[in-house]
Amino acid sequence: MSFEHHSSDEQGSRLVQLKGRIDSATAGAFELAVQDLFATPGARALLDFATVDYISSAGLRVVLMAAKRAKQAQGRLLLCGLPQHVREVFEISGFLKIIDSVIDRAEGLRQLNA
Repeated sequence: MSFEHHSSDEQGSRLVQLKGRIDSATAGAFELAVQDLFATPGARALLDFATVDYISSAGLRVVLMAAKRAKQAQGRLLLCGLPQHVREVFEISGFLKIIDSVIDRAEGLRQLNA
């Protein structure tokens, strides 16, 4: 399976819906999808993993890069919709201790726009 993404503006935040596998072959496309999320100071973004089947360390690196850019821009990054098998990868890597996640898109948008 390949990787797809769709970006949209939702209630003043950037929503990036991710789909498929995020691995060494697709991490470049994932990076392109998120690299400009925090070009504007104070930007807010929600990465929706609801339809992600797999994420490798290459994908985790891109998420970490996005989190660092968010912090530098004094923005906010949230993850949502993590399927259990993807959530386990984030938990084992310790990422959920440094990057906030919520159950679903609606909750993520609510928190970003509170």
